[in-house]
Amino acid sequence: MQPICGLTFAPFARRGRFATPAAKESLRRMRERTAANFVIFVPGGRQQTPQSEAIAFADEVAMADEELIEMIRYAKSLGLRVAVKPTVNCMNGTWRAHISFFEEDVPCEPKWGNWFRSYTDFQLHYAKIAQAEGVEMFIAGCEMVMSEHREQEWRRLIGDIRRVYAGPVTYNTDKYQEHNVRWWDCVDWICSNGYYPTGDWERQLDRIQQVVERYQKPFFFAETGCMSVAGSPQVPNDWTVRGPVDLDCQTAWLEEMLTACEKRDWVRGMCFWSWRADLYPEAEAAQNGDYEMYAKPVEAVIRRHYQKMQEGTR
Repeated sequence: MQPICGLTFAPFARRGRFATPAAKESLRRMRERTAANFVIFVPGGRQQTPQSEAIAFADEVAMADEELIEMIRYAKSLGLRVAVKPTVNCMNGTWRAHISFFEEDVPCEPKWGNWFRSYTDFQLHYAKIAQAEGVEMFIAGCEMVMSEHREQEWRRLIGDIRRVYAGPVTYNTDKYQEHNVRWWDCVDWICSNGYYPTGDWERQLDRIQQVVERYQKPFFFAETGCMSVAGSPQVPNDWTVRGPVDLDCQTAWLEEMLTACEKRDWVRGMCFWSWRADLYPEAEAAQNGDYEMYAKPVEAVIRRHYQKMQEGTR
């Protein structure tokens, strides 16, 4: 099985962002500079609050279908395998993991059933595009932690996706949640976010391994990464960390993560977060404290590891 050596490209890109020569050039550089063989595109959906029932994804803000299709085709022309991961965000800034409703339906209150109908429409819209364009994987959302206990709704959604998309289907749970999802049997892969603190990778991989062995499914990290600011390796999931730019701490965190994963043959790959559609000038890399790896020392680390994985020398 070919390993997943990937990155997430321009997540939640708004209308017009993909429809530029610069975006295609950025994707080409990503492929060339990191040796990636896999890319995740993340069309964004939006709901007003965590208790809103309606998800918008086809208005003037959203990425146009034609843009996504053109970028899928361009990625394939570069030799990249493609995954599409439609992901919803709350417009009031609340993290999507907190989307939740009463367990029992109450008159005049928002309901799980209404939300899942809207979420299903959102997912199926992109699943049909994925099928038409021969996309290699469909990821039915990300970090929907407070909804994951709604097992029957998720099973129904996965079944609905399979009726319009013939490829592998998975779902991207959040860090620390792998053992809480009870419906991994109905998807083709298990995947999660690998934002674990420095010094804790072995313990977390031990825990995840139990889940993988229980369900006998292939596994990869659909997101992983660390910002290049001091303090980020201790809380790599926290994008609000502010401090002096520290390229070395980002590199050390990735080296630790990759070394730990190399020892586990059930980790079939990872996708780093993230690569921009509009690249900053290379000379400014040393002042960039975000997750991006373009022109930073960590870029070479990823390239070396990805080449090693694809050469089968792990």
